[in-house]
Amino acid sequence: MILTATPSAKYAIIREVTSRDNNLLNIGWLCEIAGVSRSGYYYWISTEKDRAKREKQDEADFELILTAYKFRGYAKGSRGIHMRLLHLNPPVIMNRKKIQRLMDKYNLHCPIRKANPYRRMSKALQTSKVAPNLLNREFRTRGARTVLLTDITYIPRFSATATIQKYSYLSVIIDAYTREVLAWAISISAEVDFVLATVNMMMKNHGHELKTDVLVHSDQGCHYTSHKFIEILKDLNLRQSMSRKANCWDNAPQESFFGHMKDEIHIFASDKHDIIERKIADWIDYYNHDRYQWSLGNFPQLNSMSMLKQEFTR
Repeated sequence: MILTATPSAKYAIIREVTSRDNNLLNIGWLCEIAGVSRSGYYYWISTEKDRAKREKQDEADFELILTAYKFRGYAKGSRGIHMRLLHLNPPVIMNRKKIQRLMDKYNLHCPIRKANPYRRMSKALQTSKVAPNLLNREFRTRGARTVLLTDITYIPRFSATATIQKYSYLSVIIDAYTREVLAWAISISAEVDFVLATVNMMMKNHGHELKTDVLVHSDQGCHYTSHKFIEILKDLNLRQSMSRKANCWDNAPQESFFGHMKDEIHIFASDKHDIIERKIADWIDYYNHDRYQWSLGNFPQLNSMSMLKQEFTR
């Protein structure tokens, strides 16, 4: 253990051993065993007062650092401490390297914000394949089952300890003309799989109703620019359209849907994921069957779709 210690620690051990009354060991021999020079040991002995003075100064400087660190109750890094010291009366000028050295010496650490895992996932999924805005806000001019709008929303909740905030992620596809929810999926993970599941569910339940020139319109989120999402649309012969960057109006009906849902459904942060899923399932059923739409002649989505089918069969 002594061989891996710092030179100062080795010098202290050598002095402690040689100061014993029954010591018979030679200083030079001990230095050789410890792997330090004899001259270095004597220099360490001669500068003991200077080290004590520096140690006392470090303690005084650290008190200033600690006061700046605790100012207003918020932890700070070396930059924040440096700037806080400059605003003291009188100002204290302390080099950032010295602040960092003393923080390390006395084990004072500022909490480091962890990287957002979903941001890392976003970068991993993101591609440069942004589709053009083929829809161009023509939500209702093309008829039913021609324009499908999709998006995801985050629903906050807390863990069992009520200390860590988590999210449930909801993916929805709606018909831009009838405003009917064609498919939805909810997940505790923001991975792209639940978005793909929404597409598969929509094709399973409504694929036979789709027109040949169907547009699937979304924003430029990482899920919709991912290779997996692009490939599944290509395999299903669905055309992809995307809103312009940072322009929510290009997908306004979908944004409105999420707004109404969050206004009307009572979801609490303490709700567990399965409770949230049941509430959303009930509300979407209500939305499709019993929530009347002024723009659809005061009919719910499914009633308006049945009326459209009757028109098509005439």
